[in-house]
Amino acid sequence: MDARTSDRTPDATAVGVMGLEVPPARHSIGMSPVNRRRWQNFKANRRGYVAFWIFLVLFVVTLFAEFLANDKPFLIRLEGKSYVPVFVTYPETAFGGEFETAADYRDPYLKRMIAEKGGTVYWPPIRYSYDTHNLNLPTPAPSPPTWMLTQEQCRPVAEKMGGKDCADLEYNWLGTDDQGRDIAARLIYGFRVSVLFGLALTIVSSIIGVAAGAVQGYFGGWTDLLFQRLIEIWTSIPALYLLLIISSVLVPGFFVLLGIMLLFSWVSLVGLVRAEFLRGRNFEYVQAARALGVSNRTIMFRHLLPNAMVATMTFLPFVMSGSVMTLTSLDFLGFGLPPGSPSLGELLSQAKANIQAPWLGLTGFFTLAFMLSLLIFIGEAVRDAFDPRKTFG
Repeated sequence: MDARTSDRTPDATAVGVMGLEVPPARHSIGMSPVNRRRWQNFKANRRGYVAFWIFLVLFVVTLFAEFLANDKPFLIRLEGKSYVPVFVTYPETAFGGEFETAADYRDPYLKRMIAEKGGTVYWPPIRYSYDTHNLNLPTPAPSPPTWMLTQEQCRPVAEKMGGKDCADLEYNWLGTDDQGRDIAARLIYGFRVSVLFGLALTIVSSIIGVAAGAVQGYFGGWTDLLFQRLIEIWTSIPALYLLLIISSVLVPGFFVLLGIMLLFSWVSLVGLVRAEFLRGRNFEYVQAARALGVSNRTIMFRHLLPNAMVATMTFLPFVMSGSVMTLTSLDFLGFGLPPGSPSLGELLSQAKANIQAPWLGLTGFFTLAFMLSLLIFIGEAVRDAFDPRKTFG
């Protein structure tokens, strides 16, 4: 052992100016006992816990939608070189073609040219993107799933493409819409858009709503009175009609639609946070903090906000499900995302216009119902996790 070190335990009996001095103990980083109890309560709700992991896996998988459904290969090996068409746009001349335009990897001429040079093409499981139009459908669009077709229906197109039967076609596992676009690809991309939109709207509206409710509840008086009258006037406006009017005037887009919906969604959490701050501002520890000269900002966001967030957190999954439903409704009415964007609402709108194609309505309905059910189950589990009777009982 080094002479500069010692195996003796620290002296915990030294007496200083303030009395007995004890060396500070080192604690490992981890959850507090309260949060650990909440996590156990969350896991105890088996339905919500399983729904959380299913939803998380689906969301993470759809984040890589370009590797699951795309009309471009994610890797091409040709003459000792590697090409990544998913990320880089290559001209046709890079593979021996004659034109400088972007390569069409579904073109039989380009496929044959790469195969003759001994190249290897690695395709995603679904060889369609959300905006890919299948021009070689066995039946008119909307076409049923390929596995539902007969050999007689597939044979003409299969022979045209150098095959014999349905097994030689590029499968549309869930069929196509009325424009010949693959439904499975549009579902993957539409699920990602819906979840990202719901998450963004929930986070931003929660920040604004919590901040507004905190100011109202903490200061009270005229501040609370003026804010309440303003919110009552704002919420009396028919939100759906105003959303339709603004959406018809402005150029539709993801962030434009997010900003429009944010005008009304932030109000949902104001009342809850306001009530928590009104209740907590008269607690003894808050009065003591004021007497010690602690600033209002520190009291609000360090001492009162954690208590208010207990009730707020239970509402966030339900706020998110409401955001997804609002986006779906606007897309269904034609006032949502730009035309051609992958959307569950647009899929349901096509199902209404094409009753003879039941796979459109069934696919959109079950996908939306499954997503919302997962969010509801997660919300119930979060409610149980933050229930004081289960956490401190």
